[in-house]
Amino acid sequence: MPPPSNDVTRPRLTSRGVATRNRIVQAAAELMHVRGVAATTIDEVLASSATSKSQFYQHFDDKTDLVYDVISVRADEILSWQRLRLEKVDSFRGLHHWRDAMVQRCALRRGLWGCELGSLAAELSDSDDRARESLAAHFAEWQALLAAALERMRDTGALRSDVDAPMLATGLLAAVEGGYLLSQTAHDPRLMQTALDSAIAYIRSFEPAGAGPD
Repeated sequence: MPPPSNDVTRPRLTSRGVATRNRIVQAAAELMHVRGVAATTIDEVLASSATSKSQFYQHFDDKTDLVYDVISVRADEILSWQRLRLEKVDSFRGLHHWRDAMVQRCALRRGLWGCELGSLAAELSDSDDRARESLAAHFAEWQALLAAALERMRDTGALRSDVDAPMLATGLLAAVEGGYLLSQTAHDPRLMQTALDSAIAYIRSFEPAGAGPD
């Protein structure tokens, strides 16, 4: 689980306060994804969220405090999206449907800006240990969703009974992040498809002998 927030010491928010806080976090998340964490200033977040400095400091100690909320919000968005598309996967057909959704999501942005969590990890992991631990926990949850899908494929006979689902899930997640990076640098979402197709082709090598096309 991500490290606990210091927000437990803050007074309970009203519905209006919750809306203000969410507006600040969403604005920061968008700016930090496009511009990067270091290049995004508090003043830019305030302008984008139509909030004042006094409102900002009612909710956050500083920019670093805000970043931890951005990580949590981005992780919730991504993992909810992944969970919706992975929790029923139990065949190669289902795995290809997930791949298609990943490629489409990348294509909608022409590969721009990469993975929300991956970008944060690249910028923060070597400079902020709390951020690194939080991001590692979220990536572990994503890997577990992929592993659970592969385990269902094993249980339905699509994969051999001795398959190492967590190992294959790690490789699949690495293909996702590598696909995002390559698509980002080339502005070509087809590279995401190539990366995922290569990972899925390797997973197919663990099909039982004599298995038909799926």
